[in-house]
Amino acid sequence: MKFSIAIHGGAGTLVKGMMTPELELRYKADLEKALDAGYSALENGKSSVDAVETAVNILEDSPLFNAGKGSVFTADETHEMDASIMEGKDLNAGAVSLISGIKNPISLARDIMEKSEHVFLAGNGAMTFAKMNGYTTELDSYFYDELRHKQWLEIKDTDDFQLDHSKSKDSKFGTVGAVACDKNGNIAAATSTGGMTNKKFGRIGDSPMVGAGNYANNATCAISCTGSGEFFIRGVVAYDVACLIEHKNYSLEKAANEVINNRILKIGGDGGLIAVNAKGDIAMPFNTEGMYRGCRDSDGRKEVLIYG
Repeated sequence: MKFSIAIHGGAGTLVKGMMTPELELRYKADLEKALDAGYSALENGKSSVDAVETAVNILEDSPLFNAGKGSVFTADETHEMDASIMEGKDLNAGAVSLISGIKNPISLARDIMEKSEHVFLAGNGAMTFAKMNGYTTELDSYFYDELRHKQWLEIKDTDDFQLDHSKSKDSKFGTVGAVACDKNGNIAAATSTGGMTNKKFGRIGDSPMVGAGNYANNATCAISCTGSGEFFIRGVVAYDVACLIEHKNYSLEKAANEVINNRILKIGGDGGLIAVNAKGDIAMPFNTEGMYRGCRDSDGRKEVLIYG
């Protein structure tokens, strides 16, 4: 049985001229570390859920990506993080939004899936659930990153907000995610984000929304999205890919490409996604200049890429 994993660290305007060779190596090193850890879990017979959580934890712990440690600042100079996880065998899912101080939001999303009667918890209630389950909160200094803070200072006290990847800059781009197919042919998806710089009003993007930014169903595919969240919500992107496979009999590659390079573009959305099916096939389309991504499978394929 072929097993496989794919990861992403966000998509967008990754301007080659602004990316130093040193920084590119750092990005690729952290992507490879996450990819290898997730793959190793699969190789050792662990579940696809274990693999995607393991990979996303490593990306959350890297200051290079907008999730966990590298989360961007809100208008109130705080951090609000969102995450979701879903497994394709029984369609169980867990999601969390508007939380702060939690080192690994994806692990909290998994605990919501496995230890609560609910799918989606947010804000103070989610924090109460986290404390009940033994989570401790990190100090603000853990999440403080000079580059993130500089991004925020440039637009604070304005009505501007910034999708992390939508400006020509060499800094960190967007959401992180992982999808995997394990040795039993079960698939799973996980997505985690720090949101938008200078975001207000408790804005929530597509990352924690089942069917929009994250979805898994053994019968079709597992998807983790990254991009302009408002458009991905309106296009119900993750589920749209699954629907094309289920109802039109599209291949994984064809369905993923149709949604990213046609359907989402028609409404003005930019970004990309990673996808896997129960046969271990992988697709990683994006309609932007680049997407931090990597994949590995038991047939020997392994790649870590940034640009098109």
